[in-house]
Amino acid sequence: MRKVNVQAVDYTPIEFWRSLNYFNLYRFALAVFIIVLAWISDVHSLYGEDRGGLFEITAWLYALSVLLSYTLLRRRWIRFSWQLAVQVCSDIAALTVLNYASGGVVSSVGLLLMVSMAVAGIISRGKVTLFFAALASIAALLEHAYAVLHDGAPATEYIQVGFLCMAYFTAAGLAHKLARYALENQNLAQRRGRDLIGMAEANRLVMRDMQDGVIVLDEHDRIVQMNPSAAQMLHKTGTSGRLLSESFPLLYEQYALWKGNVLSGRETLQLDGGLQARLRFVGVERQASQGAVIFLEDMQHVQAEAQQIKLAALGRLTANLAHEVRNPLSAISYATELLQEETHDARQERLLHLIRENTQRINRIVEDVMQLNRRDRARPETFDLAALLPGFADEFAQAERVEPGVLMLKAGQVGMVSFDRGHFRQVLWNLCRNALYYGKHAPGSLVLQVFLDRGRVTLEVQDDGPGVLPEHRSRLFEPFFTTAEQGTGLGLYIAKELCEANGAWLEYHDEEHGRQGACFRIIFGERRFINRPVREHGG
Repeated sequence: MRKVNVQAVDYTPIEFWRSLNYFNLYRFALAVFIIVLAWISDVHSLYGEDRGGLFEITAWLYALSVLLSYTLLRRRWIRFSWQLAVQVCSDIAALTVLNYASGGVVSSVGLLLMVSMAVAGIISRGKVTLFFAALASIAALLEHAYAVLHDGAPATEYIQVGFLCMAYFTAAGLAHKLARYALENQNLAQRRGRDLIGMAEANRLVMRDMQDGVIVLDEHDRIVQMNPSAAQMLHKTGTSGRLLSESFPLLYEQYALWKGNVLSGRETLQLDGGLQARLRFVGVERQASQGAVIFLEDMQHVQAEAQQIKLAALGRLTANLAHEVRNPLSAISYATELLQEETHDARQERLLHLIRENTQRINRIVEDVMQLNRRDRARPETFDLAALLPGFADEFAQAERVEPGVLMLKAGQVGMVSFDRGHFRQVLWNLCRNALYYGKHAPGSLVLQVFLDRGRVTLEVQDDGPGVLPEHRSRLFEPFFTTAEQGTGLGLYIAKELCEANGAWLEYHDEEHGRQGACFRIIFGERRFINRPVREHGG
């Protein structure tokens, strides 16, 4: 059976190997210093023939052990813990012999072992450091005992040797404690770093997906960070590091007033494109300096949310009322038709006609109210808008008795759209009926045009009427708002709701293409903001 030799994997961190490499460089420098000292001075005259030769031989053997350790360190053939043990033990052996050759404890060569003990405590970061200190102490005691027994060294120097051994343990213990403290701080710093990275990523995702605009400023009013919502609301991306006054002067004026305690923390600002934003300024303390965070809240979203809350309650009420109203309304309408079959004078005929018109008007209101729940039942399907419009134009012209040439169609090949066909017919019929009602009924009074606007398919319904007054434009899509005597005020609101239910957007523009009148656009594809230039399109 063939044997497979599996080599153990050493998972020692790279920082440990780097520290061991620096320790080996110190040992190499120490070996070179000892050899140079032995070369420039006559060690034989200093320590005698026997000890001088021992000093020189030990110095060269120590240098060779350092070179061997360097080779093993580069190749990493031996595990980290073994390489550290070999280097420290070789230092203990070499420096103990050099200490003996130099005259014993009085030469202070043994103090060099304190460096090895300290480095071992820092690198190993374990209790093995105390083992190295014990080895060094035993070596020092054996070296002095040999000197006392063989060379007649004074026994009183045992006290100095004891102090030296205590210094070994002290250096090793302190290094071990400091290394553990440093390791704990390093681990804590790494955990804090990972937490900061996670918080930074969470902050980036939150700012990216926030509907409110966010601009972060430093103490010098420079832009530090800006989310996409703020860039869309302000029609410009603020370059990081630029002053707020240079990028957004209008916003900076409000910010300066807030810094001067002239304004409160919440103000409303009219932005370009007719968009209103509610500003909120929050100061941020950063050590000795102070920055700020500016929140821009789109008032359209606030108004839309408030309106949805109102309409949710209103929808439940009107749905119940619609069912209750239809029954007596049907009875009134039926009774009116029976009375009209009889002979009456002119005054009675006029009153019956008035009753019938008002019952029909109430019935239309009830039908519009019942359609408020249709947006939740959208079934979008993909179709060619340019191919669908000619059939719709013919049907609308016949049903509404539109004279030839009044309705014009400009539809090119712009691509496919996704929309519920029933909803689309209802929305477009409503818009065309409004345009026909306010138009002049002249040739080209009602124009349906399809084009691409920034890659989106756009359907435009244009008339030549008086348009919408500026004071009415903000309430144009509100439910039950109308300027027509016979209107219910639900047509445009329902059209806008059905567009949003199908991922589209309904907008109002005035005086498009140099023409007088109103212009409604259906932009296919969901959008978050409507503050776009009204003159610019690719049609």
